Amino acid sequence: MKLALIGASGFVGAAVLQEALNRGHEVTGIVQHPDKLPAHANLKAVKADAYNADELATALKGHDAVVSAFNPGWDKADILPLFLKGSAAIVAASKQAAVGRLLVVGGAGSLYVAPGLQLIDTPDFPAAYKNGAEGARQHLNQLREERELSWTFLSPPALLQPGTRSGQYRVGSEELLMDGAAPAGISVEDLAVAIVDELEQPKQVNKRFTVAR
Repeated sequence: MKLALIGASGFVGAAVLQEALNRGHEVTGIVQHPDKLPAHANLKAVKADAYNADELATALKGHDAVVSAFNPGWDKADILPLFLKGSAAIVAASKQAAVGRLLVVGGAGSLYVAPGLQLIDTPDFPAAYKNGAEGARQHLNQLREERELSWTFLSPPALLQPGTRSGQYRVGSEELLMDGAAPAGISVEDLAVAIVDELEQPKQVNKRFTVAR
């Protein structure tokens, strides 16, 4: 496939980039700093502003799918409005470029830990991540109303860390996956496997899903 990867130099984006290239896909890495991307025959690095729908649309044209690993940066005090602004631009650009498939890497905060209770609303949810998680939750709610795009929203588990690629993971839907009494986790490398698997064989169209080991 020809994949457009927004945020290809970030924590999740870099893992997705490596996984996609290893499987022989052509990838356009859309980043602020193209020099941060590795040299590869199947990789084209493009500088584009994630908040500018017209600029993004130009970069997205001709692709089979868009993967958004967009994040304004956890250090940004205004991460909530920035997250929503960038996410809206990505959706608008995907439509403008006539790319019908969009996979968004969101957060775990909107996963349910009990009936009617999402992780973000629990007392122990880290304050440093709350605004970003709220942005992802609002964006998911917006996607649920989307009628033009075939979208997928992937919520990582509560624990996402660098590690190794096993190629193994289990799939959930709206609930936080657990490992016994503790929240489950996954390596970013296996999260990337799940992302590229979903692009190659779509099973979660117009849905949110989650994965964990």
